[in-house]
Amino acid sequence: MVLVAVATSAILGQVVEQQLDSEVKSARQSVEFMRVPISAGMTAEEILEQQPAPRPGFFLAVESTIGQPTAAVVEADGDVVPLTDDQIEAIVESIKQQQGQFVVSVDGVGTYRIEGVSLGNAYAIVGLSRAGISDTLTRMLTTIGLLTAGGLILLAVATAWTIRRGLAPLRAVAATAERVSKQQLDQGEVSIAERVPVREADPRTEVGRVGEALNTLLDHVDESLTARQRNEERMRAFVADASHELRTPLASIRGYSELSLKALGRASRPEPGPDAMTLETTEASLERIQAQSLRMTSLVEDLLLLARLDEGQELVYGTVDLTRLAIDAVGDVTPTGPGHEWVLDVGEEPVLIAGDAGRLHQVAANLLANARTHTPEGTTVTVTVAREGRDAVLRVHDDGPGIDPALQGELFERFARGDRSRARQTGGTGLGLSIARAIVDAHGGSIRVTSTPGDTTFEVRLPARPTDPVVVAPA
Repeated sequence: MVLVAVATSAILGQVVEQQLDSEVKSARQSVEFMRVPISAGMTAEEILEQQPAPRPGFFLAVESTIGQPTAAVVEADGDVVPLTDDQIEAIVESIKQQQGQFVVSVDGVGTYRIEGVSLGNAYAIVGLSRAGISDTLTRMLTTIGLLTAGGLILLAVATAWTIRRGLAPLRAVAATAERVSKQQLDQGEVSIAERVPVREADPRTEVGRVGEALNTLLDHVDESLTARQRNEERMRAFVADASHELRTPLASIRGYSELSLKALGRASRPEPGPDAMTLETTEASLERIQAQSLRMTSLVEDLLLLARLDEGQELVYGTVDLTRLAIDAVGDVTPTGPGHEWVLDVGEEPVLIAGDAGRLHQVAANLLANARTHTPEGTTVTVTVAREGRDAVLRVHDDGPGIDPALQGELFERFARGDRSRARQTGGTGLGLSIARAIVDAHGGSIRVTSTPGDTTFEVRLPARPTDPVVVAPA
């Protein structure tokens, strides 16, 4: 558009200049009819004044053999103004060595396109002012410039709109990918319902093929996630079924071992000898069978509980007094940890929540058992229950040695243990905290731990029931 504007301006300028040249030629031809008056010694001013309605901007200079050169111009209001001797001298100097048409500037008057003509005993110069051309070219260039600028602005707007419309499918692809990236796909039942709209996934365009490819990818990912979900459900069902099936033989082993131990206890001990050694060996073996069967039973029970919690089962909701629950839990753990100092910090008002009392008691018991097991004797364990906003908070704090920072990130994972050696001193299956988290998650709460040497706190947050209104008994 800029090149077209420049070319148009140049061509129009040439056209206007050619038009002025033609007008100067016509003016020269009209002067040829003035030979007699000029030869009689008339001045340029007199000649122009005799012309009917002289054209504004007309220039005439005459030099004859009988007088000095004279020159005059017609101003815009039609008045004829003679030129001074200095102006005439300047014109003479500027047109020396010139032939044909050319441009001359007259100080104080303007610029003129002039052409000379011989009139026998006189020589005349005829010209027309270029002021009109300058005005015309200025208006023309201004108009072309404004049109060009407006056209460029319009073109920029149209181009921007076209590009935005053309890239709309890419924005739809980006928006779809962003929404998918915010979905939780690492656990639980998942399904990707987000897709690029059909109108933005036109396979006939390059950008549309990107949207179609993303939809195809999301279909494949959705199918894979569905397959993964089925596999997880089958695995949970397998764990639940296996745990359920193992309970029966384990119960039988445990029962027979207890029965055998009781029978051995009732039997009179024989005299020292081979029979007595055999009896002691049998008793020790049965005791180990019973201990291992108890351990396997506990593990199976924990696995079965986790499987059922994953399926959203195993909870029986009711009103639970978290304060009473904490008091009971501390009362249960105190006899098993006489070397620890157990402190209760609860308010007078009960903190009520909606939940499964048995499972929540298991959470508190697990946290207290951990504090007892993984801290040395003399450690102070403080249990706090409070209402904070809409949450009921249970905290178990101890001033023991703390938890290894490398272990804190996976502390609530299944089979995570603080003592990872084969000859563990603390025992346990590593499922206690994972069960606690599963129970808290099932209640819509959260559990977390912060630990530094001398300051370890487990915090359980559960949705609290609103305070019940006070019922005033009738007088």
